[in-house]
Amino acid sequence: MPPSLEHLPPVRTVPAEQVRDALAGTPTVVVLDDDPTGTQPVRDLPVLTRWSPDDVAWALAQGTPAFFVLTNTRSLDPDAAAARDREVVRTCLDVAHREGVALVFASRSDSTLRGHFPLETDVIAAEVGTPHTVVLAPAFPDAGRVTVDGVHHLRDGDRLTPVAESEFARDATFGYRSSRLADWVAEKSGGATPAAAVAEVRLEDLRAGPVEIPDADVVVLDAVVEDDLRAAVLALLAAERHGARFVYRVGPTFVRARVGQPEHPPLADAELADAVGRGHGLVVVGSHVGRTTRQLEHLAGRRELDTVEVDVPAVLDGTADLDATAAAVATSLEGRTTVLSTSRTLVTGRDEAESLDIARRVSAALTTVTARVVTDRPPAYVLAKGGITSSDVATDALRADRAWVRGSLLPGIVSLWTPTSGPPLVVFAGNVGDDGALADVVDRLEEAACA
Repeated sequence: MPPSLEHLPPVRTVPAEQVRDALAGTPTVVVLDDDPTGTQPVRDLPVLTRWSPDDVAWALAQGTPAFFVLTNTRSLDPDAAAARDREVVRTCLDVAHREGVALVFASRSDSTLRGHFPLETDVIAAEVGTPHTVVLAPAFPDAGRVTVDGVHHLRDGDRLTPVAESEFARDATFGYRSSRLADWVAEKSGGATPAAAVAEVRLEDLRAGPVEIPDADVVVLDAVVEDDLRAAVLALLAAERHGARFVYRVGPTFVRARVGQPEHPPLADAELADAVGRGHGLVVVGSHVGRTTRQLEHLAGRRELDTVEVDVPAVLDGTADLDATAAAVATSLEGRTTVLSTSRTLVTGRDEAESLDIARRVSAALTTVTARVVTDRPPAYVLAKGGITSSDVATDALRADRAWVRGSLLPGIVSLWTPTSGPPLVVFAGNVGDDGALADVVDRLEEAACA
């Protein structure tokens, strides 16, 4: 039975300022983000969608405690994901050596445990070249993902559901059976890292006072609120100062805690009005999780909009007319908010590799249409719903090689990027927010764009 939140030890307050004070002289954190949604809780950090030496040098020159590199590896097969991570890490290390900057690497992935693990942390550790402990901290309290007694849960009010009992554990590509993270590590590593090699830092330790990080192959961090993560960060920074070396595999909130940022309120209306263009926005939807479908239904029920669908079976058999789809979207944007969506029936393959290939082909079709629309009739903003969709829109449709994460549109979720050129991009994960969240965000954006 899931634990009761009522019987947890009291929270130990750890201010963000305390973490910021502890960051003096520490390495810059390079966050390899396997889709763009890792930026949701932070603000005013650079993000790269390309990683040439010049791009990395630009990010380092901003003087921030961290920057993101969008690798989009969750959309790739294991070999391609490993090759991309290797290329990014090598480029970052080369530029940092030239600039005299020390780095530490975080592999940011899904708070519902979908992604290439332990592949990505293995690649990072091999490239850095010294023995490392993997710190596993998938908690994302802003979105209701919490870890208690080493078990990862989805939180809905005071109710906790072990994550292996959720729809996310049935993912066609990255499914799993274990909610206890030590068992999940053993499962995903094929037994190479047994559960006995995984240490757990429990809430009672984090909340009692200063803790020491155990010496283990993998260390799991409990967290229900962000103070728990900041308490862990202080212990990790102390361990690093004494020679410990870590590779982080984390959810979005850990990054905010690691760089000493507090929980931010959503962007103010005036900030939003300054960031978006004028007219109407384009909402691009690739995610097929049930939550996204419900959010689309609420959006359609709240405001008048046009929906243009990309027919997935036609994309897969090569008969889709993407030019006609793009023309329909461009015409629609002249008068109202427009949703560009895949047909809602999920098409999967016979195995993980085929399912991933289908997802890539469908996302490529959405991206092609979006790119043509942005060229012919730039919208006031582009909102991308779903991780792979957001990445492909950022990199291929908008060519947003360098951007700034400006902040969120809902508390701790849904981030606004302002690329150094092109329209603003709103990154909206498929698996966050309540049923009305998409409609709430679009209301705010349309009000700002039509002000």
